Amino acid sequence: MVKQTGREKPIAQNRKARHDYHIEDVVEAGLVLTGTEVKSLRQGRASLVDAFAAVRGNELWLQGMHIPEYKHGTWTNHEPRRTRKLLLHKDEVQKLIREVEQQGVSLIPLSLYFKDGYAKVELATGRGKKDYDKRHALAERQANREAQRALSDRRRQ
Repeated sequence: MVKQTGREKPIAQNRKARHDYHIEDVVEAGLVLTGTEVKSLRQGRASLVDAFAAVRGNELWLQGMHIPEYKHGTWTNHEPRRTRKLLLHKDEVQKLIREVEQQGVSLIPLSLYFKDGYAKVELATGRGKKDYDKRHALAERQANREAQRALSDRRRQ
């Protein structure tokens, strides 16, 4: 997982990604943004719900991320769901492309945040979970929660 420092300001998270995918590898990528997109992000307005990364040539692009239009923007305002280029080192891009070429591996954005003034995306490779995997994970989490609750009740007595 990407190490979080105190200078990071979270904007959006994709909580459903960890429910729908087995996360294998996580990298941090920069984003190419326009001025009104940055202003809208600084107001904390973004959604990663339908976002995914795709390979075009030897580059990675983030698609489906929604950044609403800046309300004080003029005719220079941006398109809310436009495709945005991801910035990574060439060897990181090649590694991710090799992983995505495998059957069933997807690139999923987990979170969007500012780090040292730059917008960053936490990008993960993951394999989609089946419905029974999701139910099993939910049941396991519920069992752990009940066990912790029983332990805490026992300590109080």
